[in-house]
Amino acid sequence: MNLEEYFARTGYKGSLEKQDLETLTDIFQHHIRAVPFENLSIHCGEKITLDLEHVYNKIVRRKRGGWCMENNQLLGWVLKHLGYDTSFLGAYVFNPHENAYASIMTHLVVKVVIDGKAYIVDGGFGVSYQMWQPMELVSGKDQPQAPGVFRFTEKNAIWYLEKMRRKQYIPNQNFSNSDLLENKECRKVYMFSLEPRTVEDFSFQCTYLQTSPDSLFTKKSICTLQTTDGFRALIGWTLTETTYNYKENMDLVEFVTVQDEEVEKTLKEKFDITLDRKLVPINIKGFYTI
Repeated sequence: MNLEEYFARTGYKGSLEKQDLETLTDIFQHHIRAVPFENLSIHCGEKITLDLEHVYNKIVRRKRGGWCMENNQLLGWVLKHLGYDTSFLGAYVFNPHENAYASIMTHLVVKVVIDGKAYIVDGGFGVSYQMWQPMELVSGKDQPQAPGVFRFTEKNAIWYLEKMRRKQYIPNQNFSNSDLLENKECRKVYMFSLEPRTVEDFSFQCTYLQTSPDSLFTKKSICTLQTTDGFRALIGWTLTETTYNYKENMDLVEFVTVQDEEVEKTLKEKFDITLDRKLVPINIKGFYTI
């Protein structure tokens, strides 16, 4: 495991001399545009583990992606080795269908402190809820980014993340009522406390999320990658490509249905992923929206 190999994977060629916000943001953006948020291992007969060397080999050497416990663990390792003040936090993801936060802490994020200011760095959420810049940990402040306006709110030592999106233009009207589309302009994302966590705190969740029939990740095969102007996602057989702010206060969302024989080619061309085993796509209706 070495930083040079990681940066070759993400394409980052900038300075590493300063542990400042600008450098952090640049490293972070290279990561989310090179490393997909994906759960394909579950649907091609592989097991997801939290062992850091396994995560490193999967993402850096095999050029795969991962979910939050993989992406953010690797990001945390990189930032710590660069000299950043980092720690892990645990979050509870909001389920819009139940209008409630999950009862299990399933989402791992990184907290980074620079010059006394705390920031949340989360490279493991994907689609339109993926932040593009580290978010300052302050309550009630709108933080506009390319994907939309993010905001933290703190109440009784619990922090809540929400996101306001733009209107959406869907040229293919066959998908205008897709369950993958978010209807609300303001969406709760997750909640968390500032209690430091370890990767070991997520061992049960890692097993549960890839085995339980109630888990979103067993119901959907997901691969999503941020681009320079939006993101793309393959969920089951549905490929979406979103362009942020292609018109004023309007995102362009393009849908295509991919045939079984096109899945492998789509993963390679759109996400630069080559799987060792055959993927069995799945998309059971659930609370996952793009």
